[in-house]
Amino acid sequence: MQPRPEPIVKAARHSTSDIRIGIGGWTYEPWRGTFYPEGLVQKRELEYASRKLTSIEINGTFYGAQKPESFAKWRDETPDDFVFALKAPRFATHRRVLAEAGESIERFFSSGVTELGAKLGPINWQFAPTKKFDSEDFEAFLRLLPHRVDGRTIRHALEVRHESFREPAFIALARKHGVTIVVAGDSKYPQIAALTAPFVYARIMGTEEAHPFGYMDRALDEWAKRVRCWAAGGMPQGLETVDGDEASPGGKGTPRDVYLYVISGFKTLNPAASMALIERVGQRAKQ
Repeated sequence: MQPRPEPIVKAARHSTSDIRIGIGGWTYEPWRGTFYPEGLVQKRELEYASRKLTSIEINGTFYGAQKPESFAKWRDETPDDFVFALKAPRFATHRRVLAEAGESIERFFSSGVTELGAKLGPINWQFAPTKKFDSEDFEAFLRLLPHRVDGRTIRHALEVRHESFREPAFIALARKHGVTIVVAGDSKYPQIAALTAPFVYARIMGTEEAHPFGYMDRALDEWAKRVRCWAAGGMPQGLETVDGDEASPGGKGTPRDVYLYVISGFKTLNPAASMALIERVGQRAKQ
């Protein structure tokens, strides 16, 4: 007998902002019997995960083009209130000259991503750890990013992984083009907690096998507090900023949508950590 469908978890709403919390991908063998119930067939794993979480970051788009039929299938298997983030193709970001990425970017957006409809969330442009900041080339790349495709607004997040990006000039470019900088949490990568767009995109990578929910309770409490602060338009304490950036911790502003994904670390417990955070920020399963 197949397990019964799980209750749907709705996105938390703080004033005019939404909070989305989830994991990277949904196909991972160690989740079978830990996150996924015993006996659940693989083709129903997305259906199950999307009723426990409020968002998933799709990884497959980073490695190669997906079919329009796949995006439509994922759209139809998930609840109405669900949102996907997409990792943009490495063919666009892992190149010497970013200004030459136009063809790869166009190919990505013509691959059917808008088949996700209202469930299409931010695009994460992840750069190699060796990629250094070059102001002129990076701005040329940002000019290539479309802000509307097939009538839908597109949100862009920049995941930079080299210390050279920790400077006000990079933050100024992100603000100028209305894109957000991914906040790296509990990782070896530089943390740039700058508010540059109407939404926040965080990827936390510190789950450990020693804790039932991947993190100690106080760490989960702290990340939940940060999420609520971002959603309310504030700047959380305890995150690394860049000297010279005008956004100071503790300030209040316009409410922002928040997308947080539990990535890497002890991956088996990433769904548990995500669900613990969902509970802490006030999202509840709806019968």
